[in-house]
Amino acid sequence: MKLNYQRTICVGLAFFIICAFWQVYDGVVPLILKGTFDLNDAVSGVIMAADNILALFMLPFFGALSDKTYTKLGRRMPYILGGTLCAVCCMMILPFAQQAKLLPLFLLGLGLSLLSMSVFRSPAVALMPDVTPKPLRSQANAIINLMGAVGGILCLGAIGILVPAGDNPNYLPLYLFTAALMLVSLVILLKTVNEPKLVAELPPEEPEEAPADTDAKPLAKQTRRSLYLILASVFLWFMGYNAISTSFSKYAHVYWGLTGGSYAYTLMVAQAAAIVSYIPSGLLAARIGRRKTILIGVALLVIAFCSSMLFKTFSAMIFFFFVLAGLGWALINVNSYPMVVELSRGENTGKYTGYYYTASQAAQTITPIASGAVLEYGYLFLGSSNPDAGYVLLFPYGALFVAASFVTMCFVRHGDILRKGGNVK
Repeated sequence: MKLNYQRTICVGLAFFIICAFWQVYDGVVPLILKGTFDLNDAVSGVIMAADNILALFMLPFFGALSDKTYTKLGRRMPYILGGTLCAVCCMMILPFAQQAKLLPLFLLGLGLSLLSMSVFRSPAVALMPDVTPKPLRSQANAIINLMGAVGGILCLGAIGILVPAGDNPNYLPLYLFTAALMLVSLVILLKTVNEPKLVAELPPEEPEEAPADTDAKPLAKQTRRSLYLILASVFLWFMGYNAISTSFSKYAHVYWGLTGGSYAYTLMVAQAAAIVSYIPSGLLAARIGRRKTILIGVALLVIAFCSSMLFKTFSAMIFFFFVLAGLGWALINVNSYPMVVELSRGENTGKYTGYYYTASQAAQTITPIASGAVLEYGYLFLGSSNPDAGYVLLFPYGALFVAASFVTMCFVRHGDILRKGGNVK
């Protein structure tokens, strides 16, 4: 049994679209809230958490709804098509509202954009396991994440080039580029991926390999315990990682003194390392198992965050530690989602995708608020009179939560690929 790489790359365009949007959102929106609308870090953190509050309800709902959707385009494609088109239209409100300094209009455009993205994120991610046999899902997820990283790194490059220095730069060229990238990717996806045909070609699951999970018969106790532990681990590493990714642009501006979109080049290094690592991450998991591969990734991420917090000014050595962060995140990301859907059946993959995103989005709801409060009021804890002193706590905050996920992941016993049934030896 071999993975069809060309087909998986095409399927990965759905995740490419998601990551392109999210890279611009995480990188630019905090700068707009602080630089254009002069909002403090605590308030900005609440706004940045709004999409995750929305996603807590929307992603499981649309994941489960797409499980029960049957159209000529398939179960997932209608949501990908409609959600992408709506997101592109709504996101174009943002640069106009920013230039006009109309905060209510900006928040309206932001809310509509995030609502549109919530419609198709779970269906887009569920498309991969729908058309991929279980033993090949880590390798396929490596390709999917690689496609997402390419989308992210293209937008990081665009940020570096298209966002000028200044307190209130014009973000319209960046948003036009991102919208065009999303639309072109959508057209290619629709032209190359025939979802109903690919699903029909997939060999049926063998009954003895499928976990006992239907509406009538829930997961066995030990399997359910592993599911909860995987989801707890997902929650914890997203608490740490998302705090860094959401606040890094502000951190680089305030703490390291970088200007304009120059912070993006540091993140590009991490994304490039992840791109190189995605396929090897899937291959490594096939040899030593998903859980052990994830534990290695968590350890690398902790090392990267702990090392980065030692730099008081920007240094070329920071690129090395962001390479470690990219490698660690690749090892984690490639294998965590397949561990969750390994416990599902084909008819409820969308529901289990919803479980995964509920855990990740719960973390991403809490951590922008919590980390924003740390940045805003951390100077009081440190006994400093400098309001920006709290920024020194960002990387320790991230490292603490990622390290906690190592502990929960050690107790997981199901969802791996070491032997029949998906259990850990």
